[in-house]
Order: sequence, then C-alpha cells, then structure tokens
Amino acid sequence: MIDPIFQTDNYQLARKLLDAASLRQDAIATNVANSETPGFRRLDIAPDFAAQLRSQMQAGHFGQTADSLRPVLAEDQTARSIRPDGNTVEIERELLAMDRNAVEHQFLADIVSSNLKQLKMAISGRSV
Repeated sequence: MIDPIFQTDNYQLARKLLDAASLRQDAIATNVANSETPGFRRLDIAPDFAAQLRSQMQAGHFGQTADSLRPVLAEDQTARSIRPDGNTVEIERELLAMDRNAVEHQFLADIVSSNLKQLKMAISGRSV
C-alpha cells in the first residue's frame, strides 16, 4: 500500500542522488588519503551516472526503474597531473569538493526525511 509513495520520481531521484553523494564522500576521502601517493589517479563518480539519470527521468516512470541505476567510482579522466610523480589529486580541489558534497548531502537527506515525515503524519494523523 505504501509502495506507490516510495516510487515517486522525486523521492527516487533524491534517494539516488543521496547514494551518489555518499559514494562521492568515499572518493574524496580516498583522494585525500592518497594525495601524496606517487601515480595515484583521482577518483569520482563515473560521469555516465548523471547522463543515465537524466535519460531515465526524461523517459518517464523513473520511480519504477530507479533501482537499476547505481553510482560507481571511476578514475577522473579530466584530472591532470601538475606534479612530476603523476599524482592527479589537488588537495585544495578535494577540500572544496568535500564542502560542496556535504551541503548537497544534507539537502538531499532533508528531502528524503521530509517525505518520511509526511508519511508518518499521514499514518498517525498528527505532526511529528
């Protein structure tokens, strides 16, 4: 009975983006930890994830097909090495990405939480 509530496009999109934000945080932590490792290549969410999200949203019925889409980590092909050891991690860039990702994660968590609060209110008949 409550499955249709969790199949809405907005809820599923927020959930998928929240998964991506969590995975991106792992990538940032890995990048920072390996910022001095010679030859290490920067990691990020695979760029095709955003394209797949966009195409599924435009096709409609995203709420029913969202489970097939999962973010994955991949080497950042756009990162260039400015160091002689071949490492592509720029610590300043990672710290900025960490701050941005934290804000995005909090925003998405608020959206998901708000949907769950609305459901609880509908079930109990009173506000949380």
